[in-house]
Amino acid sequence: MMKLLTTSALCAVLPLAAMAADKPETLKIGMTTFLTGPASVFGVPARDAMDIFVANLNAEGGINGVPIEVTYIDEGAGAEALTSEFRRVAQSGGAEIMLASISSGNCQTIAPLAEDLQVPNLMWDCGTQRIFEENEYDYVFRTQGNATSEMLAAVAYLLKTNPDFKTIAVVNQDYAWGRDSWDIFHTALEVMKPDVEVVGEFFPKFGSPDFSTEISRLQALRPDVILSTSWGGDLDTFVQQSFQRGLMNTSTFVLPLAESSLERLGPSLPAGHIVGARGDHYFLHPERRDDADFQSFMEQYKEATGDIPVYSVFHASQAFAAMQAAYEKAIADNGVDWPSEEQLLAAFEGLEFQGLGRPLYLREDNQGVESQLMGTSAQTGDYPFATLENIMIFDGDGLLPPIGETSIEWIKGLDASFVDTLQVETYDN
Repeated sequence: MMKLLTTSALCAVLPLAAMAADKPETLKIGMTTFLTGPASVFGVPARDAMDIFVANLNAEGGINGVPIEVTYIDEGAGAEALTSEFRRVAQSGGAEIMLASISSGNCQTIAPLAEDLQVPNLMWDCGTQRIFEENEYDYVFRTQGNATSEMLAAVAYLLKTNPDFKTIAVVNQDYAWGRDSWDIFHTALEVMKPDVEVVGEFFPKFGSPDFSTEISRLQALRPDVILSTSWGGDLDTFVQQSFQRGLMNTSTFVLPLAESSLERLGPSLPAGHIVGARGDHYFLHPERRDDADFQSFMEQYKEATGDIPVYSVFHASQAFAAMQAAYEKAIADNGVDWPSEEQLLAAFEGLEFQGLGRPLYLREDNQGVESQLMGTSAQTGDYPFATLENIMIFDGDGLLPPIGETSIEWIKGLDASFVDTLQVETYDN
């Protein structure tokens, strides 16, 4: 009788045991980020921030008592080395979850690889809108917005603050991001302000040290607006040389990625130009700057690095928050000490989470819905670099196409009324 009871008891327990996973000694995660090369201006700050997030959570006991251990993979080593290291960390390295990547090209490579390896992957920074518009994934999630929401917020801000401009030119890096972001921005302008004339399209080589040819052409063309979605050293050099030659006195610059360059540009970014933050990412975030957790992190980051955090830090915070929220939700929903992979993936469906900015959530296609902050540069003297005034934060819901539609085709169906349909909050500083 005892043997029968024991066997029955084991049978009753087995279904639950099969659904749970053994609680690990540490939660191993892998994160790809640029530690070398020009994009390290984003990658190193994100790594430094991740170290702080991990240390803080581990000091609180980790996730359900499990501390976190992170392995960094340098995207600057090239695509072949990146995929090799991603595979190694995800397989023999024992990582339960991966965070990849910064580069849109790398995301397009890593997403199908993560699906093939069946390892959950959080795309924590890359901007390409194509990932979920062209494919469906079970293991891949994006914990921020994408190029479509970022460019539409820039267009909307421009039309709200400078509705009477007549001409525009673009100076973008000559690779996929520069071309694709201009395609989104230009398509939106065509339907929302069709009388605007594009007087110049310039795509200098990536990493160009000299923009004198483009600046001379722009000075002759005298466009009302100059767009550049460039980033890092290229953006810094273009703005500095434009400032030195007086171009910023005759045209309004629209710089959707310039939040990450404010500190480096110093006085070279004068007042009156439009700056974006690839989300609602700003060290003086008007809704978050007085919150204790926000202030605490800003102090920790400043002490650790000597710098202000840029948008990649905020993106890292969102990926880390999403990871933590998913594990905690999976544990709570299933009444287990540690979730199985199936339980973890289920927890990401419709997940709500919050990093250093506003709360976010994941749509059914695994795309994150993220608010977008735009502002106008001001040299107030409070800092040795430009800060932002006339800040607008656009709600992310209205900035993405419906699931199943591509961005360009959706944008082609919009018109001038689109800007007025967006939910937006405005702040004086």
